[in-house]
Amino acid sequence: MRLAGMTVVSDRTMDEERALYGSRDLLVRRCVFDGPADGESALKESANIRMEHCYFNLRYPCWHVKGLEMEQCELTPNCRAALWYAKDARIDHTKLHGIKALRECRGVSLRDCDIESPEFGWKLEDVRMEACAAQSEYFMLLSKHICMHRLRLVGKYSFQYVEDAVLEHCNLETKDAFWHAKNVVVRDSVLRGEYLAWFSDGLTLERCTIVGTQPLCYCRNLILRDCKMVDADLSFEKSHVRATITSSVLSIKNPASGKIVVPSLGELIMDDPDAQGDVVLDPDAGTAIFTE
Repeated sequence: MRLAGMTVVSDRTMDEERALYGSRDLLVRRCVFDGPADGESALKESANIRMEHCYFNLRYPCWHVKGLEMEQCELTPNCRAALWYAKDARIDHTKLHGIKALRECRGVSLRDCDIESPEFGWKLEDVRMEACAAQSEYFMLLSKHICMHRLRLVGKYSFQYVEDAVLEHCNLETKDAFWHAKNVVVRDSVLRGEYLAWFSDGLTLERCTIVGTQPLCYCRNLILRDCKMVDADLSFEKSHVRATITSSVLSIKNPASGKIVVPSLGELIMDDPDAQGDVVLDPDAGTAIFTE
């Protein structure tokens, strides 16, 4: 983003409707978007905008913005649906606390942001997140081309229907994560929650810790490399899987095909004649219980 020649707007309070609508080449510093007029869409249809230390307490401030930088700003819970249909946005050290804060944007990066936003990140494309903390339900639904590093997430139903994603060194506490996800790689991460990644296709987990009941069922092209599984019962049901597990597993049920190597196993349930997956115990493993 070019800064030379930009118009500076600083230390103002604006509450009118479309306060800076259609602006171009604007540097906005220490401004407050709040007040009794309760106006919406402060920067709608703007381009080449940089905002620093600004406070947003009104709805829909940054729709259809092209070329946006936001640093050390605060968007309150009243700042509903803050950034929709934006293109080429960078958001650093910012609080995003309004519902549906980011949706249908392309080319977005977020770094060290504090996100408390239900239904955050729907239908994004080309998004990067670094060292962010998020609380959200249906986080990143239907988004594509995702790269996340050191994300800390709490919430339900995350990453459903995502495509082409890489997550590294993340800590996810989230039920029903990665349902119907396609072409996703997760490395060196912790995934806590029930019913992980059902109906996914092309999910690869490397050196991850998986915690929770009934993980990884009805999957296709599922790969696990050196993963640990905790409290994982009825795992891999109807999945096509290749896996090496470094911990004991409570139970594995009816894997459809492939091979699972595990050091020890509480119970193997093979009561479906169509289940053809092979479960192999490490030679040094203890006694396993098999249910045919």
